[in-house]
Amino acid sequence: MLEWYTRWSQKPLGSGPCGFDSHPRHHLRMPKLKSPAKEFTWSPKLAYAIGLITTDGNLSKDRRHIVLRSSDLEQLENFRSCLKLSNKIGTPKVSGQYGKRVCYRIQFGDVQFYQWLLKIGLSPAKTYTLGPVNVPDEFFRDFLRGHLDGDGSISIYQDKYNTAKHADYIYLRLLVRFISASRAHIEWVRANILRLLGLKGDLFEIHSKRVSRTSIWQLKYMKKESIKLLPWLYYSQDIPCLLRKRNKAEKALALISNKKRKTYTFKRVA
Repeated sequence: MLEWYTRWSQKPLGSGPCGFDSHPRHHLRMPKLKSPAKEFTWSPKLAYAIGLITTDGNLSKDRRHIVLRSSDLEQLENFRSCLKLSNKIGTPKVSGQYGKRVCYRIQFGDVQFYQWLLKIGLSPAKTYTLGPVNVPDEFFRDFLRGHLDGDGSISIYQDKYNTAKHADYIYLRLLVRFISASRAHIEWVRANILRLLGLKGDLFEIHSKRVSRTSIWQLKYMKKESIKLLPWLYYSQDIPCLLRKRNKAEKALALISNKKRKTYTFKRVA
C-alpha cells in the first residue's frame, strides 16, 4: 500500500476541485476495477429483449449504458418487463420526416450486461456492421419475434390486380417482412429461418433516394411461407410481443383458413 501511495503521490500537482493543491486526496488516482464477466441465462423474455436491442437499441460508447427508442410505448414496457428494469420511460419529441412525433426512450446502465452483449455479437454503431448474433436455436424464434416487433411488419391485403380480367379474381395476400441495414445480419437471419423452419424467403435490396445513404435490406415471406412462420413465432399466449402485430397475425391466419378456395370448371376441347 505504501509503495502504491508513493508512486501516485509523485505525480505533478494540479489544482483540486476545492482550489487547494495541498490536499493529498486530489492527487490520489485509484485504479479502476473491471467488473467480472457474467453469463446471462437465456430465456424467451431475454431473447425477445435482445431482438429489440438488435433492431431499435443502441450501445453507448461509454461501455455501460444501453438505450432503446420506439414510437410504441407498449414495446418499451415489454422491454422493461423482460429485463426486470425499474428505469423511467422518457417521452422526448424528435423531428421526423413528416414533422415532430413522440418517441419513447428508456436507458439503463449495466457494465456486465453490456459486456455480455458485446460477447454475443452486438456493438456500438452497429447499424451497417451488424453480423450474426449468438442466439441458441431454442430461443431463436423469441429473438426473431423481437426483431419483427422492432424493424419488421405483417401485411394483409386484397389483391385486385386481375379484376379487369374477371370480377372474381380477388386474392388475399399475406406478407411478413424483416428489415436491416446490414446485409450480413439479414442473411444470417434468413439462413437461420431456412435451417430451423425450412422457409427460404426472398431478399431484396432497397436503394435509398439519397446518394449519401446506403441500401436497406428487406427479407420477405409471402403467403404460403407466412402461414407456417407466424404460428411458429406466436407459439404461446404468454410470450412477450406487440399485441397489435399479434392480433394482425391471428386475424390474417383466421381469414386465410376460413376463405374457401375457388373451384374452376374446365370445358373439354375436342
